[in-house]
Amino acid sequence: MTVEPVFIDRITRPFQVFLKHKLAGAGLLLLFTIIALIWANSGYKDSYHELLHTYATIGIGKFELSKTLSHWINDGLMGIFFFVVGLEIKREFLAGELANPKTAALPIFGALGGVLAPALIYFAINPSGEASLGWGIPMATDIAFALGILALFPVSISLKVFLTALAIVDDIGAILVVAIFYTDDIALQSLALGGCFLLVSIAANMAGARNPVLYFLIGFVVWVAFLKSGVHATLAAVLMAFTIPARTRIHGNQFAEQAEALLKRLRETGLPQGNALLSSEQHSIVHSMEQVTEKATAPLQELEHTLMPFVTFLIMPIFALANAGVVIAEDFGAVITNSIAVGIVAGLVIGKPLGIFVFAWLSVKLKVAELPEGVTFTQIGAVGMLAGVGFTMALFISTLAWADESIIETAKTGVLIGSLISAVIGSFLLYLTTRKS
Repeated sequence: MTVEPVFIDRITRPFQVFLKHKLAGAGLLLLFTIIALIWANSGYKDSYHELLHTYATIGIGKFELSKTLSHWINDGLMGIFFFVVGLEIKREFLAGELANPKTAALPIFGALGGVLAPALIYFAINPSGEASLGWGIPMATDIAFALGILALFPVSISLKVFLTALAIVDDIGAILVVAIFYTDDIALQSLALGGCFLLVSIAANMAGARNPVLYFLIGFVVWVAFLKSGVHATLAAVLMAFTIPARTRIHGNQFAEQAEALLKRLRETGLPQGNALLSSEQHSIVHSMEQVTEKATAPLQELEHTLMPFVTFLIMPIFALANAGVVIAEDFGAVITNSIAVGIVAGLVIGKPLGIFVFAWLSVKLKVAELPEGVTFTQIGAVGMLAGVGFTMALFISTLAWADESIIETAKTGVLIGSLISAVIGSFLLYLTTRKS
Protein backbone atom coordinates (compact mmCIF):
# COMPACT_ATOMS: atom_id res chain seq x y z
CA MET A 1 0.00 0.00 0.00
CA THR A 2 1.40 3.41 -1.03
CA VAL A 3 1.15 6.23 1.50
CA GLU A 4 -0.39 9.36 -0.03
CA PRO A 5 2.06 12.29 0.30
CA VAL A 6 0.95 15.08 2.63
CA PHE A 7 0.40 18.61 1.33
CA ILE A 8 3.82 19.93 2.37
CA ASP A 9 5.53 17.06 0.53
CA ARG A 10 3.76 18.00 -2.69
CA ILE A 11 5.05 21.56 -2.36
CA THR A 12 8.65 20.68 -1.45
CA ARG A 13 9.12 17.70 -3.81
CA PRO A 14 10.05 19.81 -6.91
CA PHE A 15 12.68 21.62 -4.83
CA GLN A 16 14.04 18.31 -3.50
CA VAL A 17 14.28 16.94 -7.05
CA PHE A 18 16.15 20.08 -8.14
CA LEU A 19 18.59 19.95 -5.21
CA LYS A 20 19.42 16.31 -5.97
CA HIS A 21 20.17 17.07 -9.63
CA LYS A 22 23.88 16.95 -10.47
CA LEU A 23 23.68 20.34 -12.23
CA ALA A 24 21.95 22.14 -9.34
CA GLY A 25 25.12 23.27 -7.54
CA ALA A 26 26.79 24.63 -10.67
CA GLY A 27 23.54 26.26 -11.79
CA LEU A 28 23.07 28.05 -8.46
CA LEU A 29 26.71 29.17 -8.49
CA LEU A 30 26.26 30.61 -11.98
CA LEU A 31 23.03 32.37 -10.96
CA PHE A 32 24.63 34.11 -7.98
CA THR A 33 27.65 35.06 -10.09
CA ILE A 34 25.33 36.81 -12.55
CA ILE A 35 23.46 38.50 -9.67
CA ALA A 36 26.78 39.75 -8.23
CA LEU A 37 27.91 41.13 -11.60
CA ILE A 38 24.58 42.90 -12.20
CA TRP A 39 24.43 44.28 -8.64
CA ALA A 40 28.04 45.55 -8.71
CA ASN A 41 27.44 47.35 -12.01
CA SER A 42 23.95 48.71 -11.33
CA GLY A 43 22.74 51.92 -9.74
CA TYR A 44 22.81 50.05 -6.41
CA LYS A 45 26.53 49.22 -6.58
CA ASP A 46 27.29 51.33 -3.49
CA SER A 47 24.96 49.17 -1.38
CA TYR A 48 26.79 46.05 -2.64
CA HIS A 49 30.18 47.30 -1.45
CA GLU A 50 28.79 48.82 1.76
CA LEU A 51 27.22 45.49 2.68
CA LEU A 52 30.47 43.59 2.16
CA HIS A 53 32.41 46.12 4.25
CA THR A 54 29.93 46.07 7.14
CA TYR A 55 31.60 44.90 10.34
CA ALA A 56 30.28 41.99 12.41
CA THR A 57 31.73 41.15 15.82
CA ILE A 58 31.63 38.11 18.08
CA GLY A 59 33.06 38.23 21.58
CA ILE A 60 33.06 36.62 25.01
CA GLY A 61 34.52 38.63 27.89
CA LYS A 62 37.82 40.14 26.74
CA PHE A 63 37.95 37.96 23.64
CA GLU A 64 36.69 39.76 20.56
CA LEU A 65 36.80 38.95 16.84
CA SER A 66 35.68 41.76 14.54
CA LYS A 67 35.69 41.32 10.75
CA THR A 68 33.88 42.70 7.72
CA LEU A 69 31.22 40.48 6.16
CA SER A 70 33.61 39.92 3.26
CA HIS A 71 36.24 38.56 5.67
CA TRP A 72 33.69 36.43 7.55
CA ILE A 73 32.72 34.85 4.23
CA ASN A 74 36.28 34.31 2.98
CA ASP A 75 37.77 33.24 6.33
CA GLY A 76 34.74 31.74 8.08
CA LEU A 77 32.32 30.20 5.60
CA MET A 78 35.17 29.19 3.31
CA GLY A 79 36.68 27.44 6.32
CA ILE A 80 33.66 25.10 6.28
CA PHE A 81 34.13 24.66 2.52
CA PHE A 82 37.77 23.67 3.01
CA PHE A 83 36.80 21.39 5.89
CA VAL A 84 34.57 19.45 3.47
CA VAL A 85 37.40 19.47 0.90
CA GLY A 86 39.66 17.98 3.58
CA LEU A 87 37.08 15.26 4.33
CA GLU A 88 36.89 14.45 0.59
CA ILE A 89 40.67 14.26 0.31
CA LYS A 90 40.94 11.91 3.29
CA ARG A 91 38.12 9.70 1.98
CA GLU A 92 39.64 9.50 -1.50
CA PHE A 93 43.03 8.45 -0.10
CA LEU A 94 41.50 5.86 2.25
CA ALA A 95 38.78 4.30 0.10
CA GLY A 96 38.43 6.25 -3.14
CA GLU A 97 40.19 6.65 -6.46
CA LEU A 98 43.42 7.81 -4.80
CA ALA A 99 43.67 4.72 -2.58
CA ASN A 100 45.02 2.58 -5.42
CA PRO A 101 48.46 3.89 -6.57
CA LYS A 102 47.94 2.60 -10.12
CA THR A 103 44.55 4.31 -10.45
CA ALA A 104 45.74 7.45 -8.69
CA ALA A 105 48.87 7.93 -10.83
CA LEU A 106 47.14 9.50 -13.86
CA PRO A 107 45.15 12.23 -12.03
CA ILE A 108 48.12 12.94 -9.75
CA PHE A 109 50.49 13.49 -12.68
CA GLY A 110 47.79 15.40 -14.58
CA ALA A 111 47.17 17.67 -11.58
CA LEU A 112 50.92 18.23 -11.17
CA GLY A 113 51.11 19.49 -14.76
CA GLY A 114 47.93 21.48 -14.23
CA VAL A 115 49.52 23.25 -11.27
CA LEU A 116 53.00 23.89 -12.70
CA ALA A 117 52.17 25.02 -16.26
CA PRO A 118 49.67 27.80 -15.36
CA ALA A 119 51.98 29.16 -12.66
CA LEU A 120 54.97 29.19 -15.05
CA ILE A 121 52.98 30.86 -17.84
CA TYR A 122 51.70 33.52 -15.43
CA PHE A 123 55.21 34.07 -14.07
CA ALA A 124 56.62 34.35 -17.60
CA ILE A 125 54.16 37.21 -18.28
CA ASN A 126 54.61 38.79 -14.82
CA PRO A 127 58.19 37.96 -13.77
CA SER A 128 58.68 40.75 -11.25
CA GLY A 129 57.06 43.43 -9.16
CA GLU A 130 53.71 43.33 -7.40
CA ALA A 131 52.06 41.63 -10.38
CA SER A 132 54.19 38.50 -9.85
CA LEU A 133 52.33 37.77 -6.59
CA GLY A 134 49.37 36.37 -8.52
CA TRP A 135 51.12 33.28 -9.88
CA GLY A 136 49.02 30.98 -7.68
CA ILE A 137 45.68 32.20 -9.07
CA PRO A 138 45.48 30.19 -12.35
CA MET A 139 46.51 26.96 -10.58
CA ALA A 140 43.01 26.35 -9.20
CA THR A 141 40.07 24.31 -10.53
CA ASP A 142 36.42 24.81 -9.55
CA ILE A 143 35.18 21.22 -9.18
CA ALA A 144 31.48 22.22 -9.01
CA PHE A 145 31.53 24.07 -12.33
CA ALA A 146 33.82 21.57 -14.06
CA LEU A 147 31.76 18.52 -13.06
CA GLY A 148 28.54 20.40 -13.78
CA ILE A 149 29.64 21.02 -17.37
CA LEU A 150 30.90 17.44 -17.75
CA ALA A 151 27.49 16.16 -16.62
CA LEU A 152 25.94 17.72 -19.74
CA PHE A 153 27.71 15.19 -21.98
CA PRO A 154 27.41 11.39 -22.31
CA VAL A 155 30.92 10.62 -21.06
CA SER A 156 32.12 7.46 -19.33
CA ILE A 157 32.15 7.10 -15.56
CA SER A 158 35.94 6.71 -15.82
CA LEU A 159 36.30 10.24 -17.22
CA LYS A 160 34.14 11.70 -14.43
CA VAL A 161 36.23 9.84 -11.86
CA PHE A 162 39.42 11.16 -13.50
CA LEU A 163 38.21 14.78 -13.33
CA THR A 164 37.05 14.37 -9.71
CA ALA A 165 40.39 12.87 -8.62
CA LEU A 166 42.26 15.50 -10.65
CA ALA A 167 40.34 18.33 -8.97
CA ILE A 168 40.95 16.87 -5.49
CA VAL A 169 44.71 16.61 -6.08
CA ASP A 170 44.52 20.12 -7.55
CA ASP A 171 42.86 21.28 -4.31
CA ILE A 172 45.75 19.82 -2.31
CA GLY A 173 48.17 21.87 -4.41
CA ALA A 174 46.10 25.04 -3.98
CA ILE A 175 45.86 24.52 -0.20
CA LEU A 176 49.64 24.09 0.07
CA VAL A 177 50.20 27.22 -2.02
CA VAL A 178 47.87 29.25 0.24
CA ALA A 179 49.53 27.87 3.38
CA ILE A 180 53.12 28.43 2.25
CA PHE A 181 53.10 31.42 -0.09
CA TYR A 182 50.06 33.49 0.87
CA THR A 183 50.62 33.63 4.61
CA ASP A 184 51.63 36.86 6.37
CA ASP A 185 53.88 37.19 9.42
CA ILE A 186 53.31 34.23 11.73
CA ALA A 187 52.47 34.55 15.44
CA LEU A 188 54.09 31.37 16.73
CA GLN A 189 52.24 31.36 20.07
CA SER A 190 48.82 31.25 18.38
CA LEU A 191 50.06 28.71 15.84
CA ALA A 192 51.38 26.49 18.66
CA LEU A 193 47.99 26.71 20.41
CA GLY A 194 46.25 25.61 17.21
CA GLY A 195 48.73 22.75 16.82
CA CYS A 196 48.10 21.58 20.39
CA PHE A 197 44.35 21.41 19.83
CA LEU A 198 44.91 19.50 16.58
CA LEU A 199 46.81 16.95 18.70
CA VAL A 200 43.83 16.89 21.10
CA SER A 201 41.57 16.07 18.14
CA ILE A 202 43.90 13.29 17.00
CA ALA A 203 43.93 11.89 20.56
CA ALA A 204 40.11 12.01 20.67
CA ASN A 205 40.00 10.09 17.38
CA MET A 206 42.40 7.43 18.69
CA ALA A 207 40.37 7.15 21.90
CA GLY A 208 37.25 6.35 19.87
CA ALA A 209 35.35 9.64 20.34
CA ARG A 210 32.75 10.05 17.59
CA ASN A 211 30.54 12.94 18.74
CA PRO A 212 30.65 15.67 16.06
CA VAL A 213 29.99 18.38 18.68
CA LEU A 214 33.34 17.58 20.33
CA TYR A 215 35.20 17.94 17.03
CA PHE A 216 33.28 21.15 16.24
CA LEU A 217 34.39 22.73 19.54
CA ILE A 218 38.01 21.66 19.02
CA GLY A 219 37.86 22.81 15.41
CA PHE A 220 36.56 26.24 16.39
CA VAL A 221 39.51 26.77 18.74
CA VAL A 222 41.94 25.58 16.03
CA TRP A 223 40.32 27.93 13.48
CA VAL A 224 40.54 30.98 15.79
CA ALA A 225 44.15 30.14 16.72
CA PHE A 226 45.22 29.86 13.07
CA LEU A 227 43.31 33.05 12.23
CA LYS A 228 45.18 34.92 14.98
CA SER A 229 48.51 33.33 13.98
CA GLY A 230 48.57 34.82 10.47
CA VAL A 231 48.42 31.39 8.80
CA HIS A 232 45.27 31.33 6.69
CA ALA A 233 42.42 29.69 8.57
CA THR A 234 41.52 27.47 5.60
CA LEU A 235 44.60 25.37 6.40
CA ALA A 236 43.21 24.82 9.91
CA ALA A 237 39.97 23.54 8.38
CA VAL A 238 41.76 21.03 6.15
CA LEU A 239 44.05 19.79 8.93
CA MET A 240 41.06 19.47 11.27
CA ALA A 241 39.25 17.39 8.64
CA PHE A 242 42.19 14.98 8.56
CA THR A 243 41.66 14.24 12.28
CA ILE A 244 38.00 13.18 11.90
CA PRO A 245 37.49 9.41 12.52
CA ALA A 246 37.15 7.33 9.36
CA ARG A 247 36.44 3.98 11.05
CA THR A 248 33.06 2.38 11.70
CA ARG A 249 32.20 0.73 15.02
CA ILE A 250 30.96 -2.47 13.40
CA HIS A 251 31.97 -4.35 10.25
CA GLY A 252 29.75 -4.54 7.17
CA ASN A 253 28.79 -8.19 7.80
CA GLN A 254 27.82 -7.41 11.39
CA PHE A 255 25.68 -4.51 10.22
CA ALA A 256 23.89 -6.69 7.65
CA GLU A 257 23.20 -9.43 10.24
CA GLN A 258 21.94 -7.03 12.92
CA ALA A 259 19.84 -5.01 10.45
CA GLU A 260 18.23 -8.16 9.02
CA ALA A 261 17.46 -9.47 12.53
CA LEU A 262 15.83 -6.16 13.54
CA LEU A 263 13.85 -5.98 10.29
CA LYS A 264 12.58 -9.53 10.87
CA ARG A 265 11.47 -8.59 14.41
CA LEU A 266 9.73 -5.49 13.07
CA ARG A 267 7.76 -7.51 10.50
CA GLU A 268 6.75 -10.06 13.15
CA THR A 269 5.10 -7.32 15.24
CA GLY A 270 2.54 -6.69 12.50
CA LEU A 271 3.22 -3.32 10.92
CA PRO A 272 0.28 -0.86 10.74
CA GLN A 273 -1.20 0.12 7.37
CA GLY A 274 -0.51 3.58 5.93
CA ASN A 275 1.16 6.17 8.14
CA ALA A 276 -0.41 5.14 11.44
CA LEU A 277 1.56 5.55 14.68
CA LEU A 278 4.00 2.75 15.58
CA SER A 279 3.58 0.83 18.82
CA SER A 280 6.14 1.28 21.63
CA GLU A 281 7.80 -2.03 20.70
CA GLN A 282 7.96 -1.11 17.01
CA HIS A 283 9.38 2.33 17.82
CA SER A 284 12.04 0.69 20.01
CA ILE A 285 13.05 -1.61 17.13
CA VAL A 286 13.23 1.32 14.67
CA HIS A 287 15.38 3.23 17.18
CA SER A 288 17.70 0.20 17.45
CA MET A 289 17.97 0.16 13.65
CA GLU A 290 19.03 3.82 13.72
CA GLN A 291 21.71 3.01 16.30
CA VAL A 292 23.03 0.09 14.24
CA THR A 293 23.13 2.30 11.14
CA GLU A 294 25.04 4.97 13.07
CA LYS A 295 27.61 2.38 14.18
CA ALA A 296 28.08 1.28 10.56
CA THR A 297 28.73 4.85 9.36
CA ALA A 298 32.09 6.56 9.83
CA PRO A 299 31.91 10.10 11.30
CA LEU A 300 33.94 11.32 8.31
CA GLN A 301 31.31 10.15 5.82
CA GLU A 302 28.44 11.33 8.02
CA LEU A 303 29.89 14.83 8.32
CA GLU A 304 30.65 15.00 4.60
CA HIS A 305 27.10 13.87 3.78
CA THR A 306 25.59 16.40 6.22
CA LEU A 307 27.72 19.39 5.25
CA MET A 308 27.88 18.92 1.47
CA PRO A 309 24.38 20.33 0.72
CA PHE A 310 25.08 23.25 3.09
CA VAL A 311 28.34 23.99 1.24
CA THR A 312 26.89 23.48 -2.25
CA PHE A 313 23.64 25.39 -1.86
CA LEU A 314 24.52 28.07 0.68
CA ILE A 315 28.24 28.71 1.20
CA MET A 316 29.34 28.60 -2.45
CA PRO A 317 26.52 30.86 -3.73
CA ILE A 318 27.23 33.35 -0.89
CA PHE A 319 30.93 33.25 -1.77
CA ALA A 320 30.11 33.89 -5.44
CA LEU A 321 27.82 36.78 -4.48
CA ALA A 322 30.55 38.34 -2.32
CA ASN A 323 33.48 37.84 -4.70
CA ALA A 324 32.18 37.79 -8.27
CA GLY A 325 30.88 41.37 -8.21
CA VAL A 326 33.55 42.71 -10.53
CA VAL A 327 33.01 46.30 -11.60
CA ILE A 328 33.19 46.53 -15.40
CA ALA A 329 35.15 49.76 -15.73
CA GLU A 330 34.90 52.26 -18.58
CA ASP A 331 38.47 51.38 -19.49
CA PHE A 332 37.56 47.66 -19.70
CA GLY A 333 39.95 47.22 -22.63
CA ALA A 334 42.84 48.46 -20.51
CA VAL A 335 41.83 46.11 -17.67
CA ILE A 336 41.73 42.94 -19.79
CA THR A 337 45.04 43.82 -21.45
CA ASN A 338 46.69 44.40 -18.08
CA SER A 339 49.52 41.88 -17.58
CA ILE A 340 47.83 40.47 -14.45
CA ALA A 341 44.58 39.68 -16.28
CA VAL A 342 46.48 38.40 -19.33
CA GLY A 343 48.62 36.14 -17.13
CA ILE A 344 45.56 34.67 -15.40
CA VAL A 345 43.65 34.10 -18.65
CA ALA A 346 46.70 32.54 -20.32
CA GLY A 347 47.34 30.35 -17.27
CA LEU A 348 43.77 29.06 -17.16
CA VAL A 349 43.10 28.73 -20.91
CA ILE A 350 46.55 27.56 -22.10
CA GLY A 351 48.48 26.43 -19.03
CA LYS A 352 45.82 24.22 -17.45
CA PRO A 353 44.94 22.00 -20.44
CA LEU A 354 48.53 21.94 -21.73
CA GLY A 355 50.00 20.94 -18.36
CA ILE A 356 47.36 18.29 -17.66
CA PHE A 357 47.56 16.77 -21.16
CA VAL A 358 51.37 16.70 -21.40
CA PHE A 359 51.93 15.26 -17.91
CA ALA A 360 49.14 12.69 -18.35
CA TRP A 361 50.51 11.68 -21.78
CA LEU A 362 54.07 11.36 -20.44
CA SER A 363 52.96 9.30 -17.43
CA VAL A 364 51.16 6.84 -19.73
CA LYS A 365 54.01 6.66 -22.27
CA LEU A 366 56.52 6.07 -19.46
CA LYS A 367 54.18 3.34 -18.12
CA VAL A 368 53.88 5.06 -14.75
CA ALA A 369 50.11 5.33 -15.25
CA GLU A 370 47.48 3.96 -17.60
CA LEU A 371 44.43 5.41 -19.33
CA PRO A 372 41.12 4.35 -17.76
CA GLU A 373 38.91 2.10 -19.87
CA GLY A 374 36.89 4.04 -22.44
CA VAL A 375 38.93 7.25 -22.03
CA THR A 376 40.97 8.77 -24.88
CA PHE A 377 43.72 11.39 -24.85
CA THR A 378 41.36 13.71 -26.73
CA GLN A 379 38.96 13.50 -23.79
CA ILE A 380 41.84 14.10 -21.38
CA GLY A 381 42.56 17.29 -23.31
CA ALA A 382 38.89 18.33 -23.15
CA VAL A 383 38.76 17.68 -19.40
CA GLY A 384 42.04 19.58 -19.05
CA MET A 385 40.33 22.56 -20.65
CA LEU A 386 37.40 22.25 -18.21
CA ALA A 387 39.94 22.29 -15.37
CA GLY A 388 40.71 25.83 -16.51
CA VAL A 389 37.41 26.90 -14.96
CA GLY A 390 39.18 28.23 -11.88
CA PHE A 391 36.40 30.43 -10.53
CA THR A 392 35.91 29.77 -6.77
CA MET A 393 39.48 28.90 -5.78
CA ALA A 394 40.99 31.40 -8.23
CA LEU A 395 38.80 34.23 -6.89
CA PHE A 396 39.70 33.18 -3.36
CA ILE A 397 43.47 33.28 -4.01
CA SER A 398 43.02 36.67 -5.73
CA THR A 399 41.82 38.12 -2.42
CA LEU A 400 44.94 36.77 -0.68
CA ALA A 401 47.55 37.86 -3.22
CA TRP A 402 47.03 41.62 -2.91
CA ALA A 403 45.53 44.22 -0.59
CA ASP A 404 44.93 46.81 -3.34
CA GLU A 405 41.26 46.62 -4.39
CA SER A 406 41.96 47.82 -7.94
CA ILE A 407 44.48 45.01 -8.51
CA ILE A 408 42.09 42.46 -7.01
CA GLU A 409 39.33 43.69 -9.37
CA THR A 410 41.69 43.27 -12.34
CA ALA A 411 42.60 39.75 -11.19
CA LYS A 412 38.94 38.81 -10.71
CA THR A 413 38.17 40.07 -14.21
CA GLY A 414 40.91 37.78 -15.54
CA VAL A 415 39.51 34.85 -13.55
CA LEU A 416 35.98 35.34 -14.89
CA ILE A 417 37.12 35.75 -18.51
CA GLY A 418 39.58 32.83 -18.32
CA SER A 419 36.99 30.57 -16.68
CA LEU A 420 34.35 31.48 -19.26
CA ILE A 421 36.69 30.81 -22.21
CA SER A 422 37.78 27.48 -20.67
CA ALA A 423 34.16 26.45 -20.12
CA VAL A 424 33.15 27.26 -23.71
CA ILE A 425 36.15 25.59 -25.37
CA GLY A 426 36.00 22.60 -23.00
CA SER A 427 32.30 22.12 -23.76
CA PHE A 428 32.94 22.32 -27.51
CA LEU A 429 35.75 19.73 -27.30
CA LEU A 430 33.55 17.40 -25.26
CA TYR A 431 30.76 17.81 -27.81
CA LEU A 432 33.16 16.81 -30.60
CA THR A 433 34.39 13.74 -28.71
CA THR A 434 30.92 12.54 -27.65
CA ARG A 435 28.59 13.52 -30.54
CA LYS A 436 28.51 9.93 -31.84
CA SER A 437 27.14 8.86 -28.46
